[in-house]
Amino acid sequence: MHTDQYQHREIAFLHEIGERIAAADPLQTVLGRVVEFVSAVVKCDSSFVYVLEKGDLILRASKNPHAEVVDRLKLRIGQGITGWVAENKKPVVLSSNAFQDRRFQSISELPEDRYEAFLSVPVLCRDRLVGVINVQHREPHVHTQGEVQLISTIGFLVGPEIEMARVEAEKLKFADLSEARKLVEQAAQVLQRQLRLDEEEANLAMQKQSRRSGKSMKEVASAVLLHDELCQGLRTR
Repeated sequence: MHTDQYQHREIAFLHEIGERIAAADPLQTVLGRVVEFVSAVVKCDSSFVYVLEKGDLILRASKNPHAEVVDRLKLRIGQGITGWVAENKKPVVLSSNAFQDRRFQSISELPEDRYEAFLSVPVLCRDRLVGVINVQHREPHVHTQGEVQLISTIGFLVGPEIEMARVEAEKLKFADLSEARKLVEQAAQVLQRQLRLDEEEANLAMQKQSRRSGKSMKEVASAVLLHDELCQGLRTR
């Protein structure tokens, strides 16, 4: 393929990824397209995208079918070459014998770890690590500066998208906590009124019920409020 055709394809793929991000496609869709793009342009045998979540690197997208490990495989920061890249926020470029590198750590679930060439690039957002992109070849392969820059550019594009997904997840979590807290407070007031308990006793009663039933405090509080609503409905008949 001529250089101008190659560059045109790179630009077209980058433009598509940008379009998907701008169109607010689900993050998983964007990550899936990233591994397709990387595999097509760099002509690699495998490509992975790890996302940093709660201090661990989670495998979120893979070129090769790995249904049993995608969304399940976790790596610690500093674990293996991928973990080293995450910890140091620097790329690693190995043209051959990647599995003999001192940082290498075998992952039995991923046979690709025995591939010869390994390129791993951090995905950053404002210098904050949000993920890692890996590219691997079965046979020795010299990664050009252009390939490293290309993968890094993809990281620049998807990094803010990954960070935005994390922030939105945090907002949902806090919103859920706020709702749960409100329900528990309302349920405590019901128990205080019905059973003549003080606030602490009402909360302790719900905590005990939560432990006995294996249900969350939110579920216990919802049950208390539902029971109170039903009782009030019967009394007004």
